[in-house]
Parts: sequence; C-alpha cells; structure tokens
Amino acid sequence: MQMAAGSAAAGGGAAGVPPDVVAAVPRYDPGGAGPAGPPSAARRARQDRNGVFSVSRVYADVNVDRPPSYWDYDSMNIHWGSEQDRYEIVRKVGRGKYSDVFQGIDVTTNSPVVIKILKPVKKKKIKREIKILQSLDGGTNVIQLLDIVRDTASKVPSLVFEHVDNTEFKTLYPTFTLNDVRYYMFQILRALDFAHRNGVMHRDVKAHNIMIDHAARKLRLIDWGLAEFYHPNKEYNVRVASRYFKGPELLCDQTDYDYSLDLWSLGCVFGGMTLRREPLFHGRDNADQLVKIARVLGTEELTAYLRKYGLRLSTELTVSIGTHAPKDFRRFVTDENRHLVVDDGLDLLRSMLRYDPAERITAREAMQHRFFDTVRDVAHDDGQPPGSSGAFGSTTTGGGSKAAGTASTAANPDSMSVASA
Repeated sequence: MQMAAGSAAAGGGAAGVPPDVVAAVPRYDPGGAGPAGPPSAARRARQDRNGVFSVSRVYADVNVDRPPSYWDYDSMNIHWGSEQDRYEIVRKVGRGKYSDVFQGIDVTTNSPVVIKILKPVKKKKIKREIKILQSLDGGTNVIQLLDIVRDTASKVPSLVFEHVDNTEFKTLYPTFTLNDVRYYMFQILRALDFAHRNGVMHRDVKAHNIMIDHAARKLRLIDWGLAEFYHPNKEYNVRVASRYFKGPELLCDQTDYDYSLDLWSLGCVFGGMTLRREPLFHGRDNADQLVKIARVLGTEELTAYLRKYGLRLSTELTVSIGTHAPKDFRRFVTDENRHLVVDDGLDLLRSMLRYDPAERITAREAMQHRFFDTVRDVAHDDGQPPGSSGAFGSTTTGGGSKAAGTASTAANPDSMSVASA
C-alpha cells in the first residue's frame, strides 16, 4: 500500500533524511471561513520539536484588515441570478471532481459563455467559490463570473463564465517562442499577484487552468473552486492542488501554508513549458511526487526545510527519497527545448521551486525579474498602463479584456518529465 508523505507509521532513521525528522504526523482537517482556530495536534507536535510556524511575508494581513463580510462565505446568502433557460448548452468541454463544464450560449445576446454545472458538494464549498469570484471580479486576467443560476426543479446550481477561444495547452505550448513564454508567464503572475493582494490563494494552479486565446494574446486563470482566503496562522487542508503541482508543504503536511504555494505550482508550469516536459515532476502518488522532487532539487535543503518547520516524514518515505545532490536544470536541455532555455529563465525557475515557502519568490517580485525585461511594457498593453490597479497598483479591480474557461480539469499525465529523465 502506498503511503502519503507524513502519514506512515513512525520508525528509525534512514538515508537522506536524518532520524530526528522521521515520524508520523496526524492529518488535520480544518473547518470553514475565518481566522485561525485552536492549533491542531500536528501543529502542537511541531511546536514541541521547536519548529517555526509559517506566515506569508506578503499580504499577510489583507483579510485581517477587512471586515468579515469580505471573506466570511459561511454566512453569505447566495443571490441567484437569471433563469436557467437564459442559457443553452452547446457541448461538453470538460469535467472534474466537482463539476461538469459546458460551452453554451446566452440566448438573450447570442454570446458564447461557459457553464459550470456543480456536482453535489457541501454548500460551503459552493459559497466559497462564489464569494472568491465576486471578491476578484474584474481582476487582472481572472476569469469573470457572469451569472449564478439554479435549476428550478433539481436545484442544481451552475456558474456562468465568460468564454475564450482556448487552445489546449498540449497543442499550444510546443509552438511557443521564448517571447511567448515570457509574455504568458508574466500574465499569469499578474493574475496571481492580483489574487494574493486581495487575500486569496488559488491552490490549483496548473496548465489545465490557464486559458489562452493565442490569436488575441489573452489569458485567464480559471477554476477557483479550491481557492481560499488567507488568514495568518490558520491551518488549511493539504488535500488541494493536483499532484504534479503540489508544493512540498502539501506533500509534507505543513498545514500553515500561504500564497507561496501558488508560486511553486506556477514554477512547475514554467518548467514544463520551457523544458517541454509535462509534467515537470511525475510522481505516481503523493509520496512518490516528493521522491521525484528530491531527485532533482536534492535532499540537503529538504532536510533543512523539515527541521526548520518541525515536520517529519515516514521511515518508508525517507528510505524512498534516499540522498541526492541538487541537479542543474541545464542537464535537461535538449535540441527540442534549447531555444527556450536562458540563464534568466533558469534563475527564475529556481527561485520558484524552493522547498521553503519563505524563500520562494513572490508573484510581485517575479514580475520584476530580469527574465521579463523584454516584455514587461508589452505585457501591460491591455488597456491599462503599467502601475494601474490591474498591474502593480492598488487592490481595486483591474479590468482587462475578456476571455475564458473551457479546459477540462482532469489531469492528463505525460510520461516525459524532468524527474524521470
């Protein structure tokens, strides 16, 4: 039986990670909206081991400084919008664990839309997604929620979004030039910085959730169903994000994570895009995902990360990880990807893929990275001047042009990956 990181029985020492960071940590299943509650047993155990607790080094107090009406989705009332017969389904374009996604038409305007029909889930989850989408309404490169409808008979809720003429990433990414990579990475960072400075973690950044209309040079970050408001010192569920994009904090059961999780996930997207290896780290399960990461990033910094935060892994996982020196990403350069790999890009990639969340580059810092020097002004050319609310400005919404949300949320593994190279 495969065991996830941090969930196996405690045991003795093994190669790679020393004995004092080997043990089991019980899972913590956090509750609903709002600030931090009492510490979990896992957190108390970390404290006993002199582990530090993580607080985001940016935007930590956004939701502390705002009234509960901004982030309290538990108490919100859903205001249903138009009648459902305003929209007609054209075809199914994707499905996920929590919803089925369809291309549709708004019959009153004959405009294309995307209709996300939600599967039976806790009402709290539906409220959270709606609250977050409303909080980020009009945000830079964030998918726009147009309507919330409910079938009168079945009471099944649906979310209606703007539509984009998206090209599936496995078809589109292999056509990218280095300039394309720079441009679209910058656009994703704009979306993440907007969300983060408005107190929201996406928690499911992956290529499937990045819609691109390449002809129009438009991008939207979609699927905010796992997103959550950030509160300092709060413990969150580690069962979020898709396996290939899970940060070490999720794989090691560090419940007090923050916005930096999104930067790890984006680093995996960036690495896959530039090295043409999708996924970048190809684990069979959560435990093997950490093994694959350690084989590339090395075990010395993994050990330092575990000790700093008082985290422990199972003996079985520790043995599987072994001992590895960090590898230079240039070893994965081939004739196929050579034109996309530059020193500045590798420097940015390394700054995203740091074990310690506190050492990861932030979205705003990444936007200032020299990798984007040649596209920064062009990447802001969407009706907003650089420095406006949709770029580096205030936390008000940022406009921008419309696009998207039609890709499937299901994972589609590719056997080519850095960790298996």
